[in-house]
Amino acid sequence: MWTLIALRPLSLLLLLLLQPLQLKILIQYAPMSEEEVEHFEDYLEEMYSTGPTLPPTKDVFKSRTIIYSRRPLTDSNYCTDEIKTKNVHNRFRCVKEHFFLQTSFEELQDICNNLFVSCKNGVKRCHRSKRLIKGVYCNLTRGVVMTDCVYESSYRQGYVLMTCRWQDDIQEIIPAYINDIIETSDVIKEKPVLQGYF
Repeated sequence: MWTLIALRPLSLLLLLLLQPLQLKILIQYAPMSEEEVEHFEDYLEEMYSTGPTLPPTKDVFKSRTIIYSRRPLTDSNYCTDEIKTKNVHNRFRCVKEHFFLQTSFEELQDICNNLFVSCKNGVKRCHRSKRLIKGVYCNLTRGVVMTDCVYESSYRQGYVLMTCRWQDDIQEIIPAYINDIIETSDVIKEKPVLQGYF
């Protein structure tokens, strides 16, 4: 006799097996280009995999970090709204913290060539901007899964600390993660850890 516990893994397996069928039905009723289908398949694979998430790409970083809006960066609901709008999550779970920056991607990419400095939270090597950049720091205050995430928004202007990584398919070093925005009153003269890329 089957128990409810034994049926649950069976139903999950059935859902995973039906994924290609769901994709075929979706394509039939909502025609997509081959590129859109490939992106959607990658998205499904990442969502249902049990391994680590895919590393950020240039396009994902740009869409989730760079802001051009005319909305005031001091708005107390900035983060809660923008995180939902820009679809910032980790497998539909709320991210604990996030930064939005009002700058160009090219400027951030140039920062990847700056000297290494110490980061926060035990990360040993970050790159620091040479000029002040405006941004918003988002700190999760409530929620576990999208769209229940609620964030406290804090306007910041300071030096950006970030990590960078190499993206093979475009053969470029790209910004990967914003570690912090150090406001000018908090800046302590750090000695460079190492010069170069890595």
